[in-house]
Amino acid sequence: MAALGAASLSNEELLAIFLRTGTKGASAIEIGRHLLRKHGGIVPLARLDLKELCKEHGLGLAKACQLQAAFELGSRAARDGSSSTVLSSSFAIYQFLAPQLAHLSTEKLFVLTFFSNGKLIRMRELSSGSTNQTVASISEILRPVLIDQAPNFVIAHNHPSGDTTPSGPDKALTQNLAKAAATMGLNFVDHLVIGRPTDGTQGYYSFAEEGEL
Repeated sequence: MAALGAASLSNEELLAIFLRTGTKGASAIEIGRHLLRKHGGIVPLARLDLKELCKEHGLGLAKACQLQAAFELGSRAARDGSSSTVLSSSFAIYQFLAPQLAHLSTEKLFVLTFFSNGKLIRMRELSSGSTNQTVASISEILRPVLIDQAPNFVIAHNHPSGDTTPSGPDKALTQNLAKAAATMGLNFVDHLVIGRPTDGTQGYYSFAEEGEL
C-alpha cells in the first residue's frame, strides 16, 4: 500500500489491513476473501451488525469493531465531502446518499437542507427503525429546516430490502409533510426512497419525479 497506494489493493487486501493478523491456517487476506465471498461483497458485509460480525471466523470483538469503524468512516467521508457539491436533482441526491445508506440493515430517515443554489447546508439523521419501518413526526422533520433557515429541504429514507416501492406510511408522511410545509411557507423539494438498483429499477423512488409531490 505504501508503494502503490490504497487504490491498487484488492478488497480482500484492504480488509486484511484492518484485520492485521490471521488465524492458524488462514492469513488475514484469506479471511478477508472468505468474508467477501460468503456475504457477496463489501456492501452486504458492511450491513452486518456487530454481533453478526463477531461470529465470523477469524474476527472477534476487536476486529469486528475495527471493520465497522472503517465502514462508518467511509460513509462519513462521502457525506462530509459533499458540502461544496451541488445536488440540484433527485438523481444527484440519490448518488450522494446511496453509498451512505446501501449498507444499513435498518430503516433510517434523514432530512437534508439546501441553499437556493442546490448546495447542501446540512444532513441530519432523524430516526432509526426496524428492518421495514422508521418513524418521525412532522415537527421533528421541520425543526431542522427552520433552524437552518433553509430555502429548500428533502427527506430520504432507505429500504434495507432494496425494493424502492413506497409503503402506505411513506405516502401518508409525504402528503402530510407537504401540507405542513406549504402552510409554513417552506419548500419541500422531494422525498426519496433509497434501495438498490436492479434490472428493472434505478435504485431510488422520487415522489417529485413521479408527480406525487
